[in-house]
Amino acid sequence: MLNPLAAVPQVADANDTDAETPCPSRAEAEAAVRTLIRWAGDDPLRAGLHDTPARVVRAYEEWFGGYARDPARILGRRFERSGYDDIVLLRDIPLHSTCEHHMAPITGVAHLAYLPGEQVVGLSKLARLVDAYARRLQIQERLTVEIADALQRELRPRGVAVVIRASHACMTTRGVHVHGSAMLTRRLLGAFEREPWRSDILASLSA
Repeated sequence: MLNPLAAVPQVADANDTDAETPCPSRAEAEAAVRTLIRWAGDDPLRAGLHDTPARVVRAYEEWFGGYARDPARILGRRFERSGYDDIVLLRDIPLHSTCEHHMAPITGVAHLAYLPGEQVVGLSKLARLVDAYARRLQIQERLTVEIADALQRELRPRGVAVVIRASHACMTTRGVHVHGSAMLTRRLLGAFEREPWRSDILASLSA
């Protein structure tokens, strides 16, 4: 399987001095895992760990496969709304991401809603959009913005609402070790920024 990070051109950030650095090879990635195993205090050559670097690299290809997914293509196939003139809402989309600060899991759910303009999109595409952005190194705030902005940009609806509720292993398994807490982020665009649609969508998302 090809490295997903090399599958599509990466967008250079103005502050990213490594944006043009070639993607490491699979062998280099596996060597890095062996280094971390040694740093943790174990022997990467012992029987139980011998194949772990290769397994970790394969897992990374899946966990970070979102870099190879283009949101424009995910939302590319659209349909006429056929007279429907109200909110389209998909709740409780499972979300699995990775914190960019500690590379610890972020798990939760996303709720997506939009007020159609001229077109609608298949519901499975909304779930795929969430997954594409979640399978990257993230912070929840940016993840929320990216999903909402992609919907607004590609679908051009009258309004967009994205709400994410998630727990962060970087807080539950290290540091303060706080369990049972969840972080809530939201982004409202277009008609959902104003009444009466604002109250309507917030009530629907909290029901």
